Amino acid sequence: MQFLLKPTNVISTESPKSIVTATPPDSLWQRIWRIPAQLLVTLLGVALQILLLGSLGAAIFVEATLPDLPNVQQLHTVVLQQPLQVLSADGALIAEFGIERRQAVPLQDIPQMVVQAFLATEDNRFFEHRGIDLIGIGRALLSYLKTGEKTQGGSTITMQVARNFFLSSEKTFQRKLIEVLLTLHIEQTLTKPEILELYLNQIFFGHRTYGIVAAASLYYDQPLTALSVAEIAMLAGIPKAPSANNPLTNPVRALERRNYILGRMYELGYLNTAQYEQARAAPNTAQLHSQHRTRCWLRGRNGAAEVQNFYGEAAVTQGYR
Repeated sequence: MQFLLKPTNVISTESPKSIVTATPPDSLWQRIWRIPAQLLVTLLGVALQILLLGSLGAAIFVEATLPDLPNVQQLHTVVLQQPLQVLSADGALIAEFGIERRQAVPLQDIPQMVVQAFLATEDNRFFEHRGIDLIGIGRALLSYLKTGEKTQGGSTITMQVARNFFLSSEKTFQRKLIEVLLTLHIEQTLTKPEILELYLNQIFFGHRTYGIVAAASLYYDQPLTALSVAEIAMLAGIPKAPSANNPLTNPVRALERRNYILGRMYELGYLNTAQYEQARAAPNTAQLHSQHRTRCWLRGRNGAAEVQNFYGEAAVTQGYR
């Protein structure tokens, strides 16, 4: 008798979920890469805590400093120093006496090309930002990393007004924070044209000369309307470093600065190709146009002395004629 054995199907009673697939251990590279990731998270956490503490400290500083900030409202009525001028009967200038050479003028009397030259070199986004230009700061940093020279600055025109009227030349973190606060206040108090007018009448050009009108007279013996594009760009390059970029004491450096400004004006569309090439090829024609002590000057000094006796020391700072 033979017995036939038929194959039978063995059915497992375990569900598929109960079958566990073995996971291979982490590789060496996975363990290595996990360390920087954990370190990065830790560093980000520390940075966040520092940021929060810094913000808290800045808030405390602002709260304590605000009451002591200068009142920027006084910029509405500021009186810029102007020298005493002695004129002839026909209105010709005989002599002037004072510590600061300056002739303040309203913004509408300053040619557009002059304004554009200063915007191109100092703050081309002046009419777009609210006093602090983060894009400009980033551009200045990239330019410095690329060239190794500080051809562009991160300070805006409004920040320079805050420094020129209210702050000393001290370079500290506290003074910089005060400068930022004053800048924001100025932007809220004055219009953009008012800020620009103060700036162009207050900036220093060397040789006791302040303001663009007095600078044009000192270096070129010309009114603003008679300046060439090359002369305008030369003047615009002086305030950043009145000694290093001076066309009289450092003509080579001054020409380099002038040509850089011409390039910026060309990039921004303020100059066409012909204007740019002609101005760049122009020589340095700046000279020191000072008063000669002639007999007329001596008479002017006598007249100035009489005015001082009558009005006091204010006579040589209030622009009397």
